[in-house]
Amino acid sequence: MPVAIVTDSVACLPQAVVDSHEITVVPLEVIYKGKVYRDGIDITAARFYDLLAASDEIPTSTAAPPEAYLEVYEKHMREGKEVLCICPSRKLTHAYESALVASKLFKEKTPKARVEVLDSGTVGGAQGFVVMDSAAAVKRGAGLEKAIKIAQEASKNVHLIAFLETLDYLAKGGRVPNVIAWANSILKIRVIIELLPQGRGVIPIDRARTRQRAMERLLELLIKKTRNLAARVAVQHTNSPEEAGYLALKVKSLPNCRQVEVQDFTPVMGVHTGPGLLGLAWSTCDVSEIEK
Repeated sequence: MPVAIVTDSVACLPQAVVDSHEITVVPLEVIYKGKVYRDGIDITAARFYDLLAASDEIPTSTAAPPEAYLEVYEKHMREGKEVLCICPSRKLTHAYESALVASKLFKEKTPKARVEVLDSGTVGGAQGFVVMDSAAAVKRGAGLEKAIKIAQEASKNVHLIAFLETLDYLAKGGRVPNVIAWANSILKIRVIIELLPQGRGVIPIDRARTRQRAMERLLELLIKKTRNLAARVAVQHTNSPEEAGYLALKVKSLPNCRQVEVQDFTPVMGVHTGPGLLGLAWSTCDVSEIEK
């Protein structure tokens, strides 16, 4: 039976990729001054940072409600498709729980239909690589079980490192102690973090006093962590397109890096990071090996 791949806006997939891979994206929601914006639909990254700069009020975010996922599942059922929904790490967002609740409601209504919900264990471009690998396999004729296997294997080989201009937004969202944000603002230290694959959490791995040095460290860490394995790379940023472009050129010069793309972190990600983030997501997964 044909398979539909569903994910959410946390995967930060460019529209061209969504269209070419036939992926359905459920938008998370940004809440600002009492108004709800669907991530990437009602509000773009550029508009979001304009709002952020013009106001002292910090937006909040929330997962899409189960009803949004349920609507998507039912649409694909009418098309005669099974569904694999690939979500961001359940440790960082409630999207997985929302998608799972929707799948249970769906199965109660249509017991013979099949929807599987998978926690990718990651977010951002790293999640995007998991989604793309599964969707590409489906386009080549893979069924649901094979698509699940590919997503599970791909999730072991995706990574995300980034530095933040400030920890204030994480602190205000309750993600880090306020004292850390205070020290960051006083010392002007850019903290470099790593999102470990398979839901193993976020850890600080380095720090730098300037943005230039932080970018250099990202490159050094990419070289060290890929160990010359072929890697697809997404350069991700929040309102820093020029620096992201510069970083992408440096990544493209590395002999083992291919398919290097620049991506905005979507507004719902920017709520928690603030402007000025630069990061690298990559995958060293060889899908052809998985499919054997």
